[in-house]
Amino acid sequence: MNTHPNKDIAYWLLICCIMIFMMVIIGGLTRLTESGLSMVDWRPVVGWLPPLNLAEWEAAFARYREFPEFKIVNHGMDLAGFKSIFWLEYIHRLLGRVTGVVFLLPLLFFMIRGRIRGRLALGLMGIFLLGAVQGGIGWIMVQSGLMDEPRVSPYRLTLHLGFAVMIYASVLWLMLTQFNAVMGDDDACKKWVVPSGLLGGLIFLTILSGGLVAGLDAGLIFNTFPLMDGRWIPTEYMAYQPVSRSFFEHVPTVQWDHRMLASLVLFAVLLLGWQVRRQLPPGGTRWIAGALMFMALVQVGLGISTLLLAVPIPLASMHQGGALVLFTLALVLVYRLVHRQV
Repeated sequence: MNTHPNKDIAYWLLICCIMIFMMVIIGGLTRLTESGLSMVDWRPVVGWLPPLNLAEWEAAFARYREFPEFKIVNHGMDLAGFKSIFWLEYIHRLLGRVTGVVFLLPLLFFMIRGRIRGRLALGLMGIFLLGAVQGGIGWIMVQSGLMDEPRVSPYRLTLHLGFAVMIYASVLWLMLTQFNAVMGDDDACKKWVVPSGLLGGLIFLTILSGGLVAGLDAGLIFNTFPLMDGRWIPTEYMAYQPVSRSFFEHVPTVQWDHRMLASLVLFAVLLLGWQVRRQLPPGGTRWIAGALMFMALVQVGLGISTLLLAVPIPLASMHQGGALVLFTLALVLVYRLVHRQV
């Protein structure tokens, strides 16, 4: 790994991070607006252009009418209504393609010029392959909603979200190495590396839990806080057979688990952030710890507000974006602690 700053490579990876971040947000919006099943075919190489004339729009709408979402949910929809759900899914897919090009072409250029080689080249090529797999996972997810019921599988939706976050984290980490991979000399950072890494894993797990909440529309019931149906633990909790699937398919259980994970994240962030700020000297790492603490409070506030207001789309989208911001700050904190940078 190159220990010297490569600012041009770093800024390219930063652009890729921003694009992936946007992909996650727009993907969440397609779920919230129920737009994700509007495109019923997958043409990853040639499907760059939307319908360009009335005949093409009518053909796309005719294909959509063959599937359960139109027959069961949107049977009264006209062409204008179809366009309103089509465009968001189209933008999501188009941004995925553009992100792939923005990632691959500079990567090949830097590799040909000898600027990227060795482990960094292998890592970046691996990320590109993960991105290709992610596109396939997205289509497999959509297919699950084109069968008997017009509803994507919560498992596949969560897998799609999880892959997106992993790709984002990988690009972000490599971006940080290109800005500054030099080891610092503050030994006080060492003891916080494992706790901060565990915190990052906990935030990632909570994001996956949020994917299950979204996939099951679990935020549309028990719209009170902190109690659920007047109780700290709802009577329906784990009341599902088989019990092992309650964590993934039972709406009250999934929502309660997400609440508990979010509460645990808040507690862990405040505790770790306070300790890091107390024990490390003034510098960037203390600032990141403080920003992480602040963002955790904001994120919990967004989550509670989204629940109490029965999942309004703008607020729910902000909550999803807040989760990725929180994860970003946690990852930057881990990076700085690993490299003993204060």
